[in-house]
Amino acid sequence: MQVPAQVEYEKATSIEAALALLARYAPGARILAGGHSLIPMMKLRLVQPEVLIDINAIKPLRYIERAGGELHIGALARHADLLASELACQHFAILQDAERVIADPVVRNWGTIGGSLCQADPSEDLSAAFAALKGSMIIRGPDGSREVPARAFHTGPYETVVGPAEMLTEIRLPIRPGAGSAYVKVARRAGDWPIGAAAAAVWLAGDRIADVGIGLTAVGAEHFVAAEAEESLRGQLAGEEAFARAGQIAAAHCRPASDQRGPVSYKRHLVGELTVRVLRAAVRRARGLAP
Repeated sequence: MQVPAQVEYEKATSIEAALALLARYAPGARILAGGHSLIPMMKLRLVQPEVLIDINAIKPLRYIERAGGELHIGALARHADLLASELACQHFAILQDAERVIADPVVRNWGTIGGSLCQADPSEDLSAAFAALKGSMIIRGPDGSREVPARAFHTGPYETVVGPAEMLTEIRLPIRPGAGSAYVKVARRAGDWPIGAAAAAVWLAGDRIADVGIGLTAVGAEHFVAAEAEESLRGQLAGEEAFARAGQIAAAHCRPASDQRGPVSYKRHLVGELTVRVLRAAVRRARGLAP
């Protein structure tokens, strides 16, 4: 039976209390939110924090709301909250697409958005979605708050820019006109980690792509982004020819690894196909059509 190493436990009831505890125990402290990623890693002794700081009682961090021209998501919002949010899905259909295929209802009811992002798993679904949407992360620390682009949040597998005495508190997504978005994932079974997945957000100006974001997960894309494929699309007519070219570029520039889920050649082919599919669906949604 696998059990975690001995660890101390602290409970924070406010952001200020959580930050004070982090400052006291850093770098040996880890934040406990949903725990669906952290606890299994502790059981395998992949991480061995000295102190767990439970932030589940910080109710002000659990919200999904519009503020001006942005959607704000509190770090303690649960996956189920995001899936059920009419406000979020009204502006970002991609979030409902992604949440429907994340794990199972038990995990979605308890796992948190902030926890998933801070885990920084290379196969994480929402990291690709937020990268495509060009969101930003609000990080609180002893010196106040700072805003970091979603595309700069992850620095490598299981690594983020969040410091040992800091915590992620909010995700912000810009609400812009002419937008459509989608997420498509291929996995071995329902709720599993993806073999490969693609996210797309497009902003149209007439029939042309004024701006675009493409996120990839589980295929070694740096910062979860297919930057070269995005560049090929800006200013182009939103049609199959442009989508196919972007798919080829995305497949060529990602860095998948051969493993039990498939060889590199298969994963590159999958990236190309999924990129075309999400672009097609995102553009249809931007035009007010069913994907």
